[in-house]
Amino acid sequence: MTPIDSPAAAARSSAPAAVPPAMPDLPDLTHRIGVREARERFRGGRGYLAACTMGLPTRETEAALRADAGAWALGQASAAGYAAVVERVRHAYAGLVAVPVSRVAIGSQASVLAGLVAASVPDGAEVLCVDGDFSSMVFPFLGQSHRGVTVRHLPLDQLAGGITAQTWLVAWSLVQSATGAVADTAAITAAAARHGSYTLCDTTQAAGWMPVDASVFDATICHAYKWLCAPRGVAFLTVAGRLADLLRPVQAGWYAGRDPWASCYGPAMDLATDARRFDVSPAWNAWVGAEPALDLFARLDLAEVRDHAVALGDALCAGLGLTPAGQAIVSWPDAEGTDLDRLTRAGLTASGRAGRARVAFHLWNDEDDVADALRALRP
Repeated sequence: MTPIDSPAAAARSSAPAAVPPAMPDLPDLTHRIGVREARERFRGGRGYLAACTMGLPTRETEAALRADAGAWALGQASAAGYAAVVERVRHAYAGLVAVPVSRVAIGSQASVLAGLVAASVPDGAEVLCVDGDFSSMVFPFLGQSHRGVTVRHLPLDQLAGGITAQTWLVAWSLVQSATGAVADTAAITAAAARHGSYTLCDTTQAAGWMPVDASVFDATICHAYKWLCAPRGVAFLTVAGRLADLLRPVQAGWYAGRDPWASCYGPAMDLATDARRFDVSPAWNAWVGAEPALDLFARLDLAEVRDHAVALGDALCAGLGLTPAGQAIVSWPDAEGTDLDRLTRAGLTASGRAGRARVAFHLWNDEDDVADALRALRP
């Protein structure tokens, strides 16, 4: 099948529309599972302290991707089958972040989805960002300067107090990429409500290790390849009615149509009436790998995952003489990269950002990883 074939057309053909094969060895996910059981879903992880850079696939995601590659090679994959996968993942994500599925749009990159919002900021309006936030949440708004859009930056702990009546949009990451600092959501959203400002929160560094309620924001963005352990190229936008009505579908394509299978050619445009009108055509294979990943996280108690990750982060802080911060990401000044080099030479995978060493603890990590890091850093 080609992308323009419809399920109805497939049904009329001599062979049924092919779908990606069932995920082999999929665990029983009809019950809630704990961190210990979830750890067994990962083939690797010991010494991997970089979920904030890139998550690891579960065994089920590995198997799903291999099966999909085989089906594709044999000509057994289809656009209709992939579309069904995308919708299952969309529903799973909606449940994970506590919003109706009608509010979820899909895409491939955080910056692309932020760019959609940025293109809808009124001429001459002000956007308030965090000083030092990840560029995908800053550059799309700076790119609107030709329309008189101004971007003001404040430290994260001053963001709520810096919102004024002139602030059209507050855009920030729930968890800061460089430092792991967690934003005071209640204070920011309350201040935005007082001043009539819209809120856009990037949950990429949060969803997967802590509970996220996207319904408290006007819009959220999440790229699922980090803490949600999906392949890169699976991203989500959630948007509430009052902001959704103002957004312009500037990147609308066939997949944003009311019926995507009837939206493959112009000249008329008939977009979906819910958040699907903001969809970006999906990178199909990545969504096959995302399905078992989202299924796993839907079965987890994310408060338990948070407690697990924070306990490891705080233990590392205590061993390094740092003040425990209650974060899954721990970072500290390392301008010369000395500590990052020590971690690397000890066989540990960490990262460096903004002149800081950075480690992250997730499902696959335990106390042994903390001990290994401390031995490398304080021999």
